[in-house]
Amino acid sequence: MYDQIISFDNLHKAALRCLCGKRSSPAALRYMQRLEEHLHNTHNHLLHGSYQPGNYEEFYVFEPKQRLISAPRFVDRVVHRSIVDALEPKIDPRFIFDSYACRKGKGAHAGADRVQHWMRIVKRQHGTLFCLKADISKYFASIDHARLKAILRRHVNCGRTLALLDRIIDSSPGAPGVGIPLGNLTSQLFANLYLNELDRYAKHELGIHHYARYMDDFVVLHHNKAQLHDWRTRIEAFLWNNLRLTTNSKTQIFPVGPTNGRALDFLGYRIYPTHRLLRKNSIKRIRFKLRKMKLSIASGRLTPADYWPSIQSWCAHAAHANTWRLRRSLFITPPGGAK
Repeated sequence: MYDQIISFDNLHKAALRCLCGKRSSPAALRYMQRLEEHLHNTHNHLLHGSYQPGNYEEFYVFEPKQRLISAPRFVDRVVHRSIVDALEPKIDPRFIFDSYACRKGKGAHAGADRVQHWMRIVKRQHGTLFCLKADISKYFASIDHARLKAILRRHVNCGRTLALLDRIIDSSPGAPGVGIPLGNLTSQLFANLYLNELDRYAKHELGIHHYARYMDDFVVLHHNKAQLHDWRTRIEAFLWNNLRLTTNSKTQIFPVGPTNGRALDFLGYRIYPTHRLLRKNSIKRIRFKLRKMKLSIASGRLTPADYWPSIQSWCAHAAHANTWRLRRSLFITPPGGAK
């Protein structure tokens, strides 16, 4: 496996993939100007075990909420991409079907479809529907290094690869021994693998059928509220005892329904058994963006083409909810088709 990660061809492919969305960044431009030299240098450091991850650039993003991002150097991005390209095909088949984040063929839309399908089944069969909606508190910042390394050793048996992964984990900024950076591609794989322990416990030991997770958010559906309270107690005990994680204050159990309940707020949607709506803050953001776009175009600072990719992205997301009238009011001819 290590030879695959450090091969010149793999590193070259990884570098080209890392360019997506980064072509205009100074670091990417400098790297690509001397691409072959940089790749040989990275390959040699990896070959001889002298590769050391560099410092991170830290900054905040504020959409959809404030988060601290620790961005690696471009050369480290290349190494991370090469690692993930080698590890992902071997690790992904070990994940449960209903883990939807950062996986090929999954994603938010597939997760929302699956959960809504379950809602309809439970409601039709039992007449009542309750949901346990849980968020892990400060998930990436709380991942325990020693426990993560132990989990990796159950899935990877190449010593040199494990040494490289340990080096990347240990380079994480913040408190020693805990936390992985949001900006690393490897962190997505590590985070999915870490909570795969919970997935398997919920599905295989507790026997929960209607359980789905998207990174640090997970939901459980059932017709019996008392059963959900019992599962919540067991799950929270497992999280702390095995992974040193806790759920946050937003975790709750509630009835789902348009009259004697409320929507499940999950994956960017407000989901009912019968229909699906957008989150209210998503609608506020697109209205604000459209007002800002009109002012920018009127002043000549930007053109419609500058905004079109983000508008298309929002419309693609909105088209998976019952938003025909909303999109008609915003765009007259709704992009993404009718629903």
